[in-house]
Amino acid sequence: MGKHSSQSLADQLKPFVSPFTFDGSGEFHLKSCSTSEKGGLDKEKGEKIIEANRKRLNDFQEKLYAQDRWSMLLIFQGMDAAGKDSAIKSVFEGVNPQGCEVWSFKQPSSLELDHDYLWRSMIALPQRGRIGIFNRSHYEECLVVRVHPEILAKQKIPPKLVTKNIWRDRFEDISAVERYLVRNGTVILKFFLHISKEEQRQRFLDRLEQPSKNWKFEMADVRERALWGKYQAAYQEVIRHTSTRHAPWHIVPADHKWFARVVIGSTIVSALEKLDLHFPKVDKAELSEFRQVRQALLDEEKGSAVRVVSKK
Repeated sequence: MGKHSSQSLADQLKPFVSPFTFDGSGEFHLKSCSTSEKGGLDKEKGEKIIEANRKRLNDFQEKLYAQDRWSMLLIFQGMDAAGKDSAIKSVFEGVNPQGCEVWSFKQPSSLELDHDYLWRSMIALPQRGRIGIFNRSHYEECLVVRVHPEILAKQKIPPKLVTKNIWRDRFEDISAVERYLVRNGTVILKFFLHISKEEQRQRFLDRLEQPSKNWKFEMADVRERALWGKYQAAYQEVIRHTSTRHAPWHIVPADHKWFARVVIGSTIVSALEKLDLHFPKVDKAELSEFRQVRQALLDEEKGSAVRVVSKK
């Protein structure tokens, strides 16, 4: 990327962000989105961008934490074996864990079922200065719950409220909450890792053939695979109705894991750059105090040297 050094960072990364972003304007058809796009890169060039983005992300994260004004919420969704876990691990490699927190939302507990469906996500939102990562999220309530109506029946919602418009209602609710969060300083980035059915099949086979990956495989994954068409339709509806300018969806081609990481890292870094992050400035009074402390520490060193000489 050296030849583009005269460009801003956002301009350098734009080819790996803009083509995969949908902000709700215009039509959206999931079938039109590639799963195998490589952005004109080969893996070697992609790895260099991934590493450069890690360094940038580490720098931005330190400033985000120190400034303590903005927060960032990253939402990862995708079919089983789309690479959510490995993408999070790779993109955030080397980033200070003190400023990040990963939440993985599984089947809701009895306590969570006694609350509204957004409750468990809302209590996990990142504090100012921090990055919150949702590995699956409240969007499952418009995906797996929609594909499996029996799950909805267990959510203790008053029957008269479970209408044919419930999914549109949830889209509206989620979008309203996201707008509220953005207005209060949370940057929201939503990633759908778009994998092909054939690539999922290969990754399932890989999990079965490698003992170190056996633990990731569950028979339920294969049963869900039989509902591929329903899930694709549900994802299309979610992306169509919850993509907005303040919280767009990023449809990440995920058949090539390395390119997915290029897109994800570039999107995060570009968003952080726009925040104009910087370390807090120290006022004159504090600088004066720092000089006094520094002098005291230097005097302490001199005193130690004098004591050593006197002992001799």
